Amino acid sequence: MSSVQVACPACLTVNRVPADRLGEGPKCGKCHEPLLTGEPVALDETSFDSVVGRTDLPVVVDFWAPWCGPCRAMAPAFEKAARELRAQARFAKVNTEDVPELARRFGVRAIPTLVLFQGGREVKRSAGVMDPRTLAAWVREAQVA
Repeated sequence: MSSVQVACPACLTVNRVPADRLGEGPKCGKCHEPLLTGEPVALDETSFDSVVGRTDLPVVVDFWAPWCGPCRAMAPAFEKAARELRAQARFAKVNTEDVPELARRFGVRAIPTLVLFQGGREVKRSAGVMDPRTLAAWVREAQVA
């Protein structure tokens, strides 16, 4: 039986979870918070590298800003895809107003920008709004490649 490493979004501890139990609501062994809630996780400079770099699941990061109309319009689609794919991918958000350093580090020039990371490395990027179906297909397509 294979296991998957998942960084806890609350305490950043890396947990090993049996792959076939990812959909069963695993909890952190240290702080006992849920590991995969199906809700996007807000990331900052401190948590970004731990969550993205130490999670075996693909991590989809939405670079956004509160003043951005298209970002706000896409938020429900992002949340729906996060719920639908909760055992297959981690969804996270980076507010570029609060953490401009991360936007610069990844060369984000337009928002919303979605970046898919696998093993801590960027594997796919898309700028602009996506509906939930397109977003879920975009993530699944990267998992197959």
